[in-house]
Amino acid sequence: MAEITTFLLIFSYLFMAALIPLSIHSQPTHTITSGQNLTDSERMVSANGVFTLGFFSPGKSKHRYLGMWYTKDEAQRVVWVANRLIPITNSSGVLTIGDDGRLKIKQSGGLPIVLNTDQAAKHNATATLLDSGNLVLTHMINDNGAFKRETVWQSFDHPSDTLLPGMKLAVNLKVGSNRSLTSWLSHEVPAPGAFTLGLDPTVDDSCQVVIWRRGIVLWTSGIWEDNSTHFEDWWNTYNVSFACVVVSKYEKYFNYTYADHSHLSRLVMGAWRQVKFNSFSEFAITLCEGRNPILSSGCVEEESKCGRHHRTAFRFKNKYMKRRAEYSDDDPNLGIADCDAKCKENCSCIAYASAHKNGTGCHFWLQNSPPVEGAILGLDAYVSDQELNKGSNCNWISYAIVIILVPTMLYSVICCSYTKSKIAPGNEIFHDDFVHELDTDGSTSENTSKKCAELQRFSFSDITVATKNFSSKNKLGEGGFGPVYKGKLSEGQEIAVKRLSRGSVQGLLEFKNEIALISKLQHTNLVKLLGYCIDREEKMLIYEYMPNKSLDFFIFDPTRKELLDWKKRFSIIEGIAQGLLYLHKYSRLRVIHRDLKTSNILLDNDMNPKISDFGMAKMFRQDQSRANTNRVVGTFGYMSPEYAMNGIFSVKSDVFSFGVILLEIISGRKNTSFYQSQQHINLIGYAWNLWKEGKILELIDSKTCSAFSGDQMHRCIHVALLCIQENAMDRPTMLNVVFMLRNEMTVPLPTPKRPAFSFESCEIGANGTHKLLEDHSSSTLSMSTWN
Repeated sequence: MAEITTFLLIFSYLFMAALIPLSIHSQPTHTITSGQNLTDSERMVSANGVFTLGFFSPGKSKHRYLGMWYTKDEAQRVVWVANRLIPITNSSGVLTIGDDGRLKIKQSGGLPIVLNTDQAAKHNATATLLDSGNLVLTHMINDNGAFKRETVWQSFDHPSDTLLPGMKLAVNLKVGSNRSLTSWLSHEVPAPGAFTLGLDPTVDDSCQVVIWRRGIVLWTSGIWEDNSTHFEDWWNTYNVSFACVVVSKYEKYFNYTYADHSHLSRLVMGAWRQVKFNSFSEFAITLCEGRNPILSSGCVEEESKCGRHHRTAFRFKNKYMKRRAEYSDDDPNLGIADCDAKCKENCSCIAYASAHKNGTGCHFWLQNSPPVEGAILGLDAYVSDQELNKGSNCNWISYAIVIILVPTMLYSVICCSYTKSKIAPGNEIFHDDFVHELDTDGSTSENTSKKCAELQRFSFSDITVATKNFSSKNKLGEGGFGPVYKGKLSEGQEIAVKRLSRGSVQGLLEFKNEIALISKLQHTNLVKLLGYCIDREEKMLIYEYMPNKSLDFFIFDPTRKELLDWKKRFSIIEGIAQGLLYLHKYSRLRVIHRDLKTSNILLDNDMNPKISDFGMAKMFRQDQSRANTNRVVGTFGYMSPEYAMNGIFSVKSDVFSFGVILLEIISGRKNTSFYQSQQHINLIGYAWNLWKEGKILELIDSKTCSAFSGDQMHRCIHVALLCIQENAMDRPTMLNVVFMLRNEMTVPLPTPKRPAFSFESCEIGANGTHKLLEDHSSSTLSMSTWN
């Protein structure tokens, strides 16, 4: 009997001991350590219960995301998402700390999603959810004999669309970071959407909060002086204190505090260009639509190609559209704000809606979209005011005929007389004479008058004011055409002004070519021409301003090159390739750039590349492939051999230039940087010798490319060598280049043949002896001509 009693006691003890960890694990915890898991059905709650972390599905979506929300928020509005770009398709998600010190989300049937990709935790790794809403990964270190915890990674450094009290939006030029908020793509898709809120990295020694739409400035707070800004003026009623602090010339940050800690607070960049603030209740302010005079005053005016007076508001109407959508764009990377922008670009568009139930993609209705037969209920859509008000006035059609017909008749008589800004009296004859030059010049195509009308014409006085009378402080650089200045229009939009040097024939040809050509091109990786200015002897081109200047400004500078890690460099490589692919294959006319180089690759606020300077470009029909010229233009070091020696150019000429740029991005060195070396004629020869010796990875810029995929880097170098082969027929097309860059290790690449200009002595020229060894990379000499 005693033995039975003892056995039961031991069994009971073991049973209770087994239940203890289960009961602990079933309770919400604020910490997990190495080997522990947070499953889809479990929650992590901060020590005082302020924040909860767990898996969720937004709206009616079946996808699962790891997110965070205020515990007391009944609506569970998510303030941070860990896996915005990679949703989990089932409930198998698990948050864990692996043996390799990585905080990761594991899933069944998919690769782990690693959160701390830069640095791994080493000893005694712990992930903790703090009451501030910060998820931190720490490890134990020995600091001179004293053991303490060090932060390896934190969610505050990787915000989604929400700024919490204590979080910082920060710019650090030394490490190349720009911490900002990016809106959700839609209510069911937390992937990055159209709008970004952050600090302007281009203003020195001062702060300015900016909202971008797809990289284009939409709203600015103005320079932060004594906390007097649009934000502060509007929110002071709600006891919110904003601060913008300049730490040094390289570092600054923006944050806020909320006096009433008992209420929930968050600042959100909304998916519909709203700035939302949540305290006791939520306030949503839609920018740039006049809903708030203070916030709207910081908006950059959005010009419409349909005319200054074409701007219209679109209003959501339930079950309104009973017509069939004229066309659709099923791109899942488009949100409703993108549909709004695309519809406003089409002067005939009267309504738009999401193409998919999750709020992505676009449907568009035009003025004459046909009705749907038998339709009882319409579709939800955003409808223009003009469409909604149609028929409200019985004389509307008559007025419209008078308003539209009379200007049209006048327009047919006077070429390009329509202007979007005030023109000084007496200048029209100079404008018309120049249009006539464009029409009769062999380098342009027909319908120049139409092209002229499609672009905005600026007055000389407006440009003078914008550039502060062409101040030397606003000068961005100078080329063979003349100087380039930074300017700011009265509406707040920043511009770059290319001013043609008086009497420059070379620049005049470029000027005419760009007006005739670039107005036809629209691609995210091509710089946008906004308009032009002609005033007697003054001729100027006005572009969108690129805050991060050009690619060569970074990769050839010992300090600035450190801001471009391999991830950014590869993104730039892909962007350039996509821009060239569009020019060669998908634009209405096949375009050969002929002067592709690092100084002609501009970088926007998010370091996205945009190909610029189309003054030397040539247009062809899609059935044309190459041409010959007696006038060879371009820049030494980037020209293909068949073009430099014989004047023959084709799409393969641009492919050669792309290969050189690819080598320069990888190595951080100019192609002509070896011109005084006894061992190599140029970067091409150096890379070729390393390839033959099996040491090609020695080409990599060691200062900035320490973290990279060896296979991806090797493949990029391989593609570059294929692009610079001596025979144009051996080089790939840009379509093949894009395919090879995207399909790592799945498609074997051909063995490259000897590249051009890789031997020791080389002299080129149509009829002369111009040495390739000469350094023509100076920014003041961007074009060389041989007769």
